[in-house]
Amino acid sequence: MARIARWCVTHRFIVIAVWLLLLVGTAVGSRRLGTEFTNGFTLPGTESTEALDLLASSSPGAQTGDDTVVFRSTSGRLTDPGVRAEIEAFLTTVARIPVVSSVRSPFDPAVTGQINSDQTVGFAVINLTGQNQDLTSADVQPLETAAATIRSASLEVEFGGLGFQSLKGSPVAGSELIGVLIAAVVLLIAFGSFLSAAVALVGALLAVGTAIELIGLLSRVLSVNALAPTVAALIGLGVAIDYALFVVARQRTGLRAGLSVQEAAVTAVSTAGRAVVFAGGTVAIAMLGLVLLQVDFLTGVGVAAAVVVLCAVAAAVTLLPALFGLLGLRILGRSDRRRMLEGPAEPQADRGTWLRWATYVQRQPVLLGLLATGLMVLLAAPAFDIRLGSSDQGNDPSSSTTRKAYDILAEGFGPGSNGPLELVAQAPDAGARTALSGLAGDLRAVPGVASVTPPHATPGNAVWLVAVIPTTSPQSADTAALIDHLRDTLIPAAEAGTTLQVYVGGQTAIFQDFAAVLAGKLPLFIAVIVLLGCLLLLLAFRSIVIPVTAAVMNLLAAGASVGVVVAVFQWGWGSEALGLGKPGPIEAFLPVMLVAILFGLSMDYQVFLVSRMREEWLRSGDNAQAVRMGQAETGRVITAAAAIMVAVFLAFVLGGRRPIGEFGLGLATAILLDAVLLRTILVPAAMQLLGRANWWLPSWLDRAIPRLG
Repeated sequence: MARIARWCVTHRFIVIAVWLLLLVGTAVGSRRLGTEFTNGFTLPGTESTEALDLLASSSPGAQTGDDTVVFRSTSGRLTDPGVRAEIEAFLTTVARIPVVSSVRSPFDPAVTGQINSDQTVGFAVINLTGQNQDLTSADVQPLETAAATIRSASLEVEFGGLGFQSLKGSPVAGSELIGVLIAAVVLLIAFGSFLSAAVALVGALLAVGTAIELIGLLSRVLSVNALAPTVAALIGLGVAIDYALFVVARQRTGLRAGLSVQEAAVTAVSTAGRAVVFAGGTVAIAMLGLVLLQVDFLTGVGVAAAVVVLCAVAAAVTLLPALFGLLGLRILGRSDRRRMLEGPAEPQADRGTWLRWATYVQRQPVLLGLLATGLMVLLAAPAFDIRLGSSDQGNDPSSSTTRKAYDILAEGFGPGSNGPLELVAQAPDAGARTALSGLAGDLRAVPGVASVTPPHATPGNAVWLVAVIPTTSPQSADTAALIDHLRDTLIPAAEAGTTLQVYVGGQTAIFQDFAAVLAGKLPLFIAVIVLLGCLLLLLAFRSIVIPVTAAVMNLLAAGASVGVVVAVFQWGWGSEALGLGKPGPIEAFLPVMLVAILFGLSMDYQVFLVSRMREEWLRSGDNAQAVRMGQAETGRVITAAAAIMVAVFLAFVLGGRRPIGEFGLGLATAILLDAVLLRTILVPAAMQLLGRANWWLPSWLDRAIPRLG
């Protein structure tokens, strides 16, 4: 590490140029080659995937988009001549828009079921060209412009479906800017120097920018979901600014102690930089652990997050020393530079607020530890009521066109119309077809079923389809129970003694299968992540106790953060006020991703805090002194780092996208609890009570594992 720091300071212009070339080169490559982000996922071995594959193989044309334009007449019927003529003229205009490949009008004689029974609500199905995730607001804005010409007090026109998500704008970009601005303010307050704050921000932004462009290039060779760059930016901004803060703070300490610019950089990289490498390694391992779930959606997100974290680590230990060499003493404030003329500054950690707090915790470790643990457990309690599923446009902000379209369809056709179930059947002979017709007839009398279409075949009679409309919404627990009842009872009874094979598919069934798959793999996933993180901390600190206590506390923080997410997004404690729509189930992939991210991020502060304690332990051999001085000397930096992360993550909550809002709130809560309760109370209290056992390692294990320093 020392050699890397010296080389980067000496060859600072080369290092800075390489980073700039990396950013420009990856950006140019990404623009020229293009990105190929995906919007879906596959779940091999699930019944909903079997249904989807069977339908696709038998009749590719049977797979149509779910983008719709919804109409509601508030005075009269849609079929009234004047209203109908107006809508048909509008749909003719829509069909000519370049992004539209086809339109299925509710007035087409061959179409049924697109106008409700009282003829006040109807919808047209619109197939858009290209992939939904590639559509921009500019692509679909002409449809909104055309709709404005026929909207009136008596006719509502709204758009539903994934293709129209962009009509809500791109709030995430604004969220990133808000997060960066807040981080800049926190850095300026923490350092009292504009250049120190600028160095940390420039290093972080170069790292994150390069990583995002790399992710775009990776999407051409790896299945990367369209959500991955946003998740990567969310994580990357937090960790990159934090890592830069740690290293810049140590550089400033070295300069104030009288070290030269180069030697201060060597010390900063060898101490804070080494902690950053271990912390970043833990985060990357946690994110790559998502690959173990064998779900392509999560694999892409995990790889993307690992890429941005590794870029943040690389920038912290190479780009920052180069910037230190470029700026020299100017990263200190003017008052610091004036004091240096009087001689090297003495460390101030033994005088001040953090030392007094550390001493107080050491005097009351049991009481404070119990209070902090009790609060964490209380916050984690809602997590036991978690209901996994998937948000849909019914959870969009009430002002959005997609939410309005969803609500109009639910009012006109029933809540289940927004998530019909598809029974995809193989009925190779007359007996099987008779059994399928009997099943469709029986379903009409089943509680929870609003309507059932007669079985109809795809071309060649290879596959038969039955649409089942539930009486409840796609997110309802009753709809999930209906799917289970179909699969476990009704369908097996219909198949018995025949060649009939029926699979329950459709988006609602897919999301239910997704939740079941991830819930089943969650225990093993957590075990692997915890084990790998503990092994890394074992290598870093050569201790058995420290990794184990860190794992327990980090899991407690993860549970508390999930509990807060459940209270806000599932129970509805403020979700509408935040502009994130009405309550609903928690995204099925949130727990696994949140555990992976939080376990990694929590390790950042653990590594930074305990590495300083270990330095003091190796110097003095006094555990109480090590715990006290470690907390005193890192408290301010950890608090500032946590404030930055919380600000960045909370900014994403305001972005108006529910899945990202869930991530943002979960991460912000965990980091806040980590900084306020774990690192300032629970960890010091536990280490005070455990005494010298903190640093115990069996001699045979000490000889077996490598010494990384």
